Amino acid sequence: MIFLAANPFTQAFVEADFLGRMIFFGLFILSFMCWSLLLYKLWINYQLHKDIPTFEKIFESQKKNPLNLTFESIENSTKHPFSFIYKEVNEKTREILNKNSYFKKEGGVHLSKTDMELIESASYHTINKQSGLFEKNLFVLSMITTLAPFLGLLGTVWGILVTFSGLTTHSMTNINTTVLSGLSMALTTTVIGLVVAIPALIGYSTLKNNSKLLAKKMEEFSKNLLHTIEIQYRKVDL
Repeated sequence: MIFLAANPFTQAFVEADFLGRMIFFGLFILSFMCWSLLLYKLWINYQLHKDIPTFEKIFESQKKNPLNLTFESIENSTKHPFSFIYKEVNEKTREILNKNSYFKKEGGVHLSKTDMELIESASYHTINKQSGLFEKNLFVLSMITTLAPFLGLLGTVWGILVTFSGLTTHSMTNINTTVLSGLSMALTTTVIGLVVAIPALIGYSTLKNNSKLLAKKMEEFSKNLLHTIEIQYRKVDL
């Protein structure tokens, strides 16, 4: 109780009027949304990047048979972007090879340049889709970065307005209390608005950068996979 009474943020909230408290609640909600989304996305990012070296190691050890890779040793491998890329490339390659088998000539079934372009297109479509899933709801952090300071500014303006209003309507004995409570709310909401916006801005920039790094890793994995398939199945014209 002593801590609550001495805490300027708590004191400002207790002494605020109805609108002032609604502004406080709005800032608290934005803060909760910011940290919930930020921690969730950072955890997902950690899990995805943690498994990438294992995927690459398994691929290198089984690349002689690129259409029969197994990632069972990786926990939750089926939910990893690399798995979706491999699944799409694998299915597309098998589909085209099966189609070409109907027109098979001597020398076995091969993939043409056009076939490889189709497989590559399917791969990049999957990469874009997975990048979009990782960036889903990141706009919330961007929105909080903009909205929190403005909501804090609203509290500042309202607190100053309450202060000047109190100067004209209260007696001299109550002026000090009115001025202090109004200025306290004005300054506190500004501070909270900035405290909410700064982590949101840093988190948004960090996650966007992580998204680019993840997309780059997916592209590298896709290129290695396509290159291996091309070496094994691409028909070389002599």
